[in-house]
Amino acid sequence: MDTTNRDFFFIRKALRLARRGAGWVSPNPMVGAILVKGDRIIGEGYHERFGGPHGEVNAFDRATESPAGATLYVTLEPCFHHGKTPPCVDRVLREKPARVVIGTVDPNPRVSGRSVGRLREAGVSVTVGVLERECRDLNETFFKFMETGLPFVTVKYAQTLDGRIATATGHSRWISSGPSLKYAHRLRSLHDGILVGSGTVLKDDPDLRVRLVRGRNPLRVVLDASLSVSPAANVFQNQEQAKSLLFTTSGHDDEKLEKFRNRGVAVEALPEGRQGGVDLAAALKSLAGWGISSLLVEGGSSVMTSFVREEKADRYLVIVAPKLAGKGIEALGDLGVLTMDDAVRLRFRTVRRYGDDVVLDARPLERPA
Repeated sequence: MDTTNRDFFFIRKALRLARRGAGWVSPNPMVGAILVKGDRIIGEGYHERFGGPHGEVNAFDRATESPAGATLYVTLEPCFHHGKTPPCVDRVLREKPARVVIGTVDPNPRVSGRSVGRLREAGVSVTVGVLERECRDLNETFFKFMETGLPFVTVKYAQTLDGRIATATGHSRWISSGPSLKYAHRLRSLHDGILVGSGTVLKDDPDLRVRLVRGRNPLRVVLDASLSVSPAANVFQNQEQAKSLLFTTSGHDDEKLEKFRNRGVAVEALPEGRQGGVDLAAALKSLAGWGISSLLVEGGSSVMTSFVREEKADRYLVIVAPKLAGKGIEALGDLGVLTMDDAVRLRFRTVRRYGDDVVLDARPLERPA
């Protein structure tokens, strides 16, 4: 196998390793690393949990022989700075590999090519940009957070084949199948935060914790400009297991706000948006301050419509069930689209089956000038 194909092979293998950290390492990136000596893998590792050793450190710790003279394959540039752990580039230099192959440069401004430079100054052969697109896609939430300072936003909903998220009476349990519901809970575990509007809390009284799969609970976020929800709602319970944050606007009764705080719920008053409700830009900026790098928006229709209309969504996940409801509640409301030329344009990333349902993963395209 020539050097190029060899590099592709091992970085692809390191990507598969890295994905094992999904849901456990955020807001850090997923990282996979492989040590190869001759034609033998002598060590493998990935970033397993936030605050724990990074992928390359685990690979060195598990090496079956000295890494000196080996090739280190790693999906993301080794870190350069002190955080929860020491700089990984220091460990790489101590172990003396002859060559380091890096999938993509780290977008963190405290790293961003500095480790590559230090390795080369020390005489280590470094190759950067192997399967770079795939390595960036693996950590798209991390890259968005580092490059913009804002969370990566996924809008997710389940609908019937004719585009209804509920019947005309408002009934919606359950549109999707059991496997799709399990997938939805897996999505929750993969995000730092989950957001709904006051209408969803009043109508469905959701809990928003992860129940059907093993995983961590996201921060539960509620948008309620008019402070119409009750502190007794399910989303504000069990604070020891999953924290809750209520975004509202100013001018509300301090006594009612205190009822939320007494339950351990964080409350923030934000500006009102131009079309009413809580200003989404301010909410996303605040969430970034909470360390939320990825946000799952689960509804309802008016909240999802606002995210789409204001171009705040980075990803759309639509679960389509093989059902027809006829008249009912639409997933999205008025987007100001008068002709198809004005429609929000998307590109499909993947199409998958979960039970009887189809799950569409789409990303927005830039609007033409």
